[in-house]
Amino acid sequence: MITGASRGIGAATALVLAEHGHRVVVNHRASAPQAEEIVAAIVAAGGEAVAIQADVTVPDDIAAMVDEVNQRWGGVDVLVHSASTPFAVTSFAELTWEELGGKLDNELRAAFLITKAVVPGMISRGYGRLIYLTAGLSRHPRDGMITLGTAKAALDQFVRYVALELAPYAITANIVAPATVAGQTATEKFTTEQLHELAAAAPMRRLVRPDEVARTVAYFASDDSGFTTGHSLPVSGGLAMD
Repeated sequence: MITGASRGIGAATALVLAEHGHRVVVNHRASAPQAEEIVAAIVAAGGEAVAIQADVTVPDDIAAMVDEVNQRWGGVDVLVHSASTPFAVTSFAELTWEELGGKLDNELRAAFLITKAVVPGMISRGYGRLIYLTAGLSRHPRDGMITLGTAKAALDQFVRYVALELAPYAITANIVAPATVAGQTATEKFTTEQLHELAAAAPMRRLVRPDEVARTVAYFASDDSGFTTGHSLPVSGGLAMD
């Protein structure tokens, strides 16, 4: 199950995981045509996929989506939480509590609800992979990105606590933290000049591609990562070297 999978990282992840033999749930909030295009591409390549509409901040939507997956395929073995929520690009001087508190609430609410919904089935089967998309900004601040960076830092710590508690059940929880990713979301948030500056700041001198993030996610979704949990892996072209 991939939340926010109708475009960007989520869409790329759906395609890559299908290549690896996973049956894929392409979740979307209000992008049915784009989600169905991803499903069609997966099916055309010989894979299995279904698009399911659900707002991951609404408990009833999540419950209905998980119920549908349980009935169709018997449960969720891999959750990739990549759905994004809106945020303000602003300085602390101009920041309001509504902007910061709203982003924190939406970010953690979505992660909490979707995790709560899939974990019981994973525990009963003694297997699970939980992967969360955050951002390098959670550890490396940048001007104007206080709302996103703070919310993602909170999500990072939430994931670590989940990883600790679920480890005895052979369920892993890990974080993939890309730098700025090329694509529609970046062009909506930043000017062309800003994007050039962000690309130049990385040692590899470019932005991250969605498929590069997706292939990192695929590692955490695989059995190869079975003894790795509670970790954050940057995909940043050398921008973040911890």
